[in-house]
Formats: sequence, C-alpha cells, structure tokens
Amino acid sequence: MFGWAPVGSEPRSCGRRLALWATLVLISLLPVAGHAMRGDDTIVQARDALRAKDKGRLAAARAAVMAVPADERHPLAMWVEYWELGNRLADAQQAELDAFYARWPGTYVEDRLRNDWLLELGKRGDWVNFTREFPRFRMNDDREVTCYAMLTEHLAGRAVAEAALNAWLAQRDADDGCALMSRTLFEAGVLKRADVWRRARQAIDAGRTRAARQAVELFDTRVVKAFEEVLKNPARYLAHRASAAGRTQAELATLALMRMASNDVDAAAAMLDPRWQRALPPDLVGWAWASLGRQAAFKQDPLASQYFANARRFAGESSHDWSEDMRAWSVRAALRAETNRWPQVLEAIGTMTDAEQRDTTWMYWKAYALKAGAADGIAGSEQRAAGHALLMELSDGLSHGQMHFYGKLAAEDLGEPILLPPAPASLSAFERDAAQRNPGLSRALHLIAIDLRDEGVREWNFTLRGMNDRELLAAADLACQHEVWDRCINTSDRTRSEVDMAQRFPMPMRDDVVRNARAIGVDPAYVYGLIRQESRFIMDARSYAGASGLMQIMPSTARWTARKIGLAYSPAMISDRDVNLKLGTSYLKLVLDSFEGSQALAAAAYNAGPTRSRRWRSGPEVDAAIWAENIPFSETRDYVKKVLSNTTYYAALMSGEVPSLRARLGRAIGPRDPATPDVNEDLP
Repeated sequence: MFGWAPVGSEPRSCGRRLALWATLVLISLLPVAGHAMRGDDTIVQARDALRAKDKGRLAAARAAVMAVPADERHPLAMWVEYWELGNRLADAQQAELDAFYARWPGTYVEDRLRNDWLLELGKRGDWVNFTREFPRFRMNDDREVTCYAMLTEHLAGRAVAEAALNAWLAQRDADDGCALMSRTLFEAGVLKRADVWRRARQAIDAGRTRAARQAVELFDTRVVKAFEEVLKNPARYLAHRASAAGRTQAELATLALMRMASNDVDAAAAMLDPRWQRALPPDLVGWAWASLGRQAAFKQDPLASQYFANARRFAGESSHDWSEDMRAWSVRAALRAETNRWPQVLEAIGTMTDAEQRDTTWMYWKAYALKAGAADGIAGSEQRAAGHALLMELSDGLSHGQMHFYGKLAAEDLGEPILLPPAPASLSAFERDAAQRNPGLSRALHLIAIDLRDEGVREWNFTLRGMNDRELLAAADLACQHEVWDRCINTSDRTRSEVDMAQRFPMPMRDDVVRNARAIGVDPAYVYGLIRQESRFIMDARSYAGASGLMQIMPSTARWTARKIGLAYSPAMISDRDVNLKLGTSYLKLVLDSFEGSQALAAAAYNAGPTRSRRWRSGPEVDAAIWAENIPFSETRDYVKKVLSNTTYYAALMSGEVPSLRARLGRAIGPRDPATPDVNEDLP
C-alpha cells in the first residue's frame, strides 16, 4: 500500500509506522462486547422496523448508517443494509446485489443475502444469474437452493438423477424449489414413478402430508383424487375403494395402511394380515409392516419388534429404501424385544447404510449385540472380538474430543475408567489477540450485547468456519471472558485434538448453584449438567414453549413449585436469576423424589413432563441405556443422554472423582414398585 523500500531506509520505517497507525484505527472501530457505542439505537430500531415490515423506517435507517463515511460507519451497518435490501428482494435487481456483495465481501450477511437471492432467482426462473451466483454460496445449507441447483445442472445437460433424488428425499416439507425440480425431472423421465412413490411413502411415514401430496401431484388427477381419499379416511378407502390390481393401486393401499397405523396400529395390523399381506407386492408389504413397527415402537408396544421382523422378511433389499428414521426405530424396537433380542438387533443394523452404521449409537449397540449374542466356538470368539474392537474404537474417541454418551458407556463396558483429556497448552498472547481482533467475532459479540442474540449467534458461527483447534480455543476463550457462555461452550465443543474442559463445562455462579443444590439435597453436578443443556447459562433464555431463565421453567411450573416450597411469588420473578435457580433446583428435587432418585427418569420428566416419563417406564424392566435409546421424542432422547453425560464430567471436575456414567444412568428401568408410593403425583 505504501510502496517498497530497502530494509533500514527511511521510507520503509515510515511505512511501518503508517501501517501500524492504520491497523490501530481499524481495531478502534470494532465494538467491544458489552459496551454500547454511538449508533447502537439505530441498529436496534432498524431490526424492529424489519419485524414490523416497515419499509419506510428501514430505508431511513439504511440511509442514516450509509451516509457516514465508510471508515467511520458503525461496524453493524452491514446488517441494516442486509435487512433493508432483503425486505424488498422481490423487487431488487442483480446490480443491487452485486453492489452489496462488493461492499461486504466475505461476511455473514453477504452469504445470507446470496442465499435469499438464490431463492428469489429460482422463483423467477432466472437461471443465468442463478448459475453465476450459486458457486459463490459458501454455506450451501439450504435444501430448496440445492433443488434449484440440481435443476440448473439438468438444464445444462448434466446427469443429476441420484443427487436430485437424494436432495428430494431429504426435503422435510413441501417447497417451491424442490417441487419445480421434481416436476421438471419427472416429466423428463429422470425421476421415475418408483421414486415418486418412495418419496410419498417416506413423507406419510413421517407425518408430512404436504410433502406427500406434492409428490403425488406429479401423477394424473385420478391418482391425486384417490390419494386425498386416503388422507381423509384411510380405513374407509381400504374397505371400499382399495385394490392391489396394478402398482398404482397397490401403492395407494400401502399409503392407506401407513396412514391408518398413525392413528390405530392394531386396526392397521388386522387389516394388513392376512388380506393385504397376500395381495400386495413383497416390498410394499415390508413398507407397511415397517410403518406399523415404527408407530408401535413409539408407544413401546411389545409387538413392535415382531412387526419390524415381518418387515425385514418381506422387504429384503428394498429395506434400503426405508427412511433413516424408520431403520433406526427397527433397531430400537429390537433392543426392547423380550426374546431373540441380539440377533434381531444385528439384523436391523444390517439394513442400515454404511454411514448410518458408523453413527456412535449403532456402533455401540452392534458391539453390544455381537458380544452378548456370541455363541461358544471359533465363530463366537470372532464375534466377541469384533464387538470388543468396536467398543475400543468408541472408547478411544473420548481422548480426541468425541465426548459422546456411547463412548463413555463403551469405556465402562471395557472396564476402563473414563479419562478426562489432557489440558491443552495455554493460549499465547498472539492467539488471544487474533481472536480479539477478528471482525466477525467482534460483530457477533456486539450484536449479542445489544440484544440481537439470534443475529449474533449466526454471525459467530459463520466466522468459526475453517478455524483450527487453537483458533477455536481462542474464540471460545473470548466468549468465556465476555460471559457469553453458549458461544463459549459450542465453540469449544468443536475442537478435536485439543480439549479444554473448563471451556466445555464452565461453572458460572458456582457458589450460588452449589449452595442451592446442597440446601435441598441435589447433586450440584446434576444441576450443572441440566443447566448446560437447558439454557447454556443464558440468563434471559426463553423457549418457544414459554420456558424462561437459567433452568427454563414454565410459568405454571414456577407457580406450583413456589406454592410447594412456600415462596412468595409473582410472574415477573421467574426472570430473576436467583429466584429462577431456587425454583429450578427445588422442582428438580421434587422430580427426583417422584422418580425414586433416577437421574435418567427425572431428566426425561424435566424435559417432556412427568406424565410422559411415567408412561415411558411402563412395560418390562430393561437396561437403562436401552430405555434411554427408546424414548419416543428425539429431543428428549438426546436431552437425557446429554444431561447425564454433562453431569458425569461436571462431577469429575468438581470433585476430582473418576467419572462413571453408568452410576448415574443406573442399570435398569421399569415400572414403579407398587409398594413405593409416588410422593409427588401432582407434579406439573
């Protein structure tokens, strides 16, 4: 910038001084997290105008922030322009977008606006500009954009059949991009009728009727009309209209059986066997039984494993066309089987893709099944050795940042202690300084500081892309220093070779947490494990369901708990940190007492409600890990595993004890002993 001169010459020295001065000026323009700066009000007002869809106020805010000379602009000015231009994207032209990209290259808002613009170009059918823009889309995490991209590849004459089908099957719900792609490729003969029916079956099984309808609408109106009858009253359709005379009729009958199973598994099973089991093609019989199996597994019906066994018997290789979720539930149902359990588990895992089998969950259960089901002799010895090798692989991952639930169970099954990873080398001043000077991290912290948390989190996560472990540790340290605990934890969780346990499992408010927990007889490590999962220590966290604060308490639960413990309470108090902590720990103690001290059952109750947790423990007594894996709600299933995993590490960090996940999970879970009354039957 200032030219080149030999080392030691005056111009070179002057250049260095000028470069240093310029750097200091740029750094001084970045916000410091937690500190207000001039112009913050304009940023917040612009965001409020966006929410109110007030184009006039947004335009005025943009004009105000952009009127300032470029080197004096508020560091978040780009967000105001992003909101303003994004709010009128339907009327924008490519030149406006190009100018925006040029002003804010490499930033989160550049990439997000490109995402939005690609969707707009797809709606317009502007494939020239779409093709030019798409390769510059860095995150590339939008399914609808991917469908539009597959369409442009097809229009350019390139083969896209497999990639397009995978993108379509991965679509969670109906959208314009995937609808246009599927219609165009179906009419061109790239997507086949079998692909459309597969899409419809997967969508019906998942309860996504809009996506199923969008698929079936690729056929003629007679098929669409019959499909609407299937949706409206599947039992009546099967009784009066259904037929297996031809593939289309057989597919509709299968969808009706699957739809019926979502409301009444027993009735669907009676309808399927023997009538439709004899009439339908084997692959569709397999689909129908698998869908019944999944619905039965949700209800922990002991027949679920038999339904899935029927499904595998009829489906054969076509089981690879089932959804990933359906195959996962076939394993879970096998785990709860009362007879022939381990062969069924191995058979069910065998239907999974190679990638699915590498998931830590199925690696663990395959290892367990291999060892538990091994017979005597050479073959049994080889089977046990294969299971042992899988457990070793899972256990070894703990020292490489893969601190997952099943890795810890694997270590304990091997009789090995769960070892904490060694602390990484301290961050250098240079590493800390680099994080402090990172513009994206600075913008993110400032967005969070002015109560634009969602925007700040997105900016932060975008900035982390491509960072190595040391850079991630430095970024996490920056978040920790500013007490932005969720970014501290989530960033540190990304490291692999270097693991900082203090970052991953911080203990804010330690004195308060320990005092409240011990005062009522709850393990402080369990409280920390739960808070880490509930709120990531965000004081003003609020869930979509209305839960608030550190311990994410629902208003009704707060009122009930306050009455139970004799605390004078008003609704506004739920947001007070100390009150929230007192109510949360008190409620947790009451939940633990209601479930005989079981941390697994209590965690499930805390997340999904005591009534559901009581229902999920019914049936035969099963291994606690099998019980946890069979929790019907994916959110609660993941929650229970993570709370107990968190608790294990917090206990080790707080007391220095060798952590044991099994000790907290327990060995078996089953119905309550009738002789043991529920001390808190009225738990909300």
